[in-house]
Amino acid sequence: MKANLILKRGDITQAEVDAIVNAANPYLAGGGGVDGAIHRAAGPKLLQACKQIIARRGKLNPGDAVITPGFNLPAKFVIHAVGPVWRGQEQEISLLAKTYQSCLNLAKEFKLKRVAFPAISCGAYGFPPKVGVKVAIESLLQGLTKNLVERVFFYCYNLEVWNLAQEIYQLEKE
Repeated sequence: MKANLILKRGDITQAEVDAIVNAANPYLAGGGGVDGAIHRAAGPKLLQACKQIIARRGKLNPGDAVITPGFNLPAKFVIHAVGPVWRGQEQEISLLAKTYQSCLNLAKEFKLKRVAFPAISCGAYGFPPKVGVKVAIESLLQGLTKNLVERVFFYCYNLEVWNLAQEIYQLEKE
C-alpha cells in the first residue's frame, strides 16, 4: 500500500487526479494559501458552489468535509476540508486525523480513485509541520490500507514540509 502514497512537490491545482483536497475555512469563502490558490484556479463558479453549500448546511466544523465540482481545475472534484486550528492541545491531533478520514470517506462515497492532499492545517492554522505531516501520512496510509482510495498524492507546498514528508514516509516504510 505504501507505493500508492506519492509525495509531490509542486502546485496541487495542477494535479491530474479525480479530486484535490482544499484546506478550507469554515465558510468555504476562499482565502490565502492553498485555499486561495484553488479558488483562483477553479474560477468564480467554485465560490458560488461553496456559498450554496453554506446556505444549505451552515458553516463547517473542524473535521468536516464537503465536495464540489472542480470547474476549471484538471481535477473533476474539490473536497473542501476544515482542519483544526493549532492551540497546542492533544485533541487537535485526533481532530486533524478525523479531517483526513472525512476526506477519504467522501472520496470512497463518490468512487474517487486518485486524490491529492495538501498538508491540512499546517499553514495559516498554525499546526507544527512535524506533527501535521506525521498525522497526514499516517492517516493517508491507513486510508489506502482500508481501500478507501487507490492512490494518494501528498503535495508539499514548501521545502520544510517536503523534507519532513520524505523523512516521516521513510520511517513509516521501515
